[in-house]
Amino acid sequence: MSTFTIFLALIVVVAFLLIVVIMVQNPKGGGLSSSFGGGGTQQLGGVKKTTDFLDKSTWTLATLLLVLILASNIAINRGGDTIDSKALDQDEATTAPLPAPLPATNDDATATPADDSTGK
Repeated sequence: MSTFTIFLALIVVVAFLLIVVIMVQNPKGGGLSSSFGGGGTQQLGGVKKTTDFLDKSTWTLATLLLVLILASNIAINRGGDTIDSKALDQDEATTAPLPAPLPATNDDATATPADDSTGK
């Protein structure tokens, strides 16, 4: 298993967790934190602590996702130090040769009025 594959799997997992954490939040104070408003959750820390946890986990997961994406760019197997672009290759001529002109034909269909011998 290559390093890039490991990074790719971690990116997918972190992205999924980030989606779940964002979907649980409600910008008006609802969501998961308000559904835990009664019963034994007041003893666990209350609504404010749940909102703080969701906010911190969102920022942490977003930062982790960005770092994993940037680190996966380093881990991509590039297959050597070859230049794949012909635009960057300086050994080749910069101008392409012009195509050869087509041979002229003397058909009646292509005759011009100056070539017309009837005089009309």
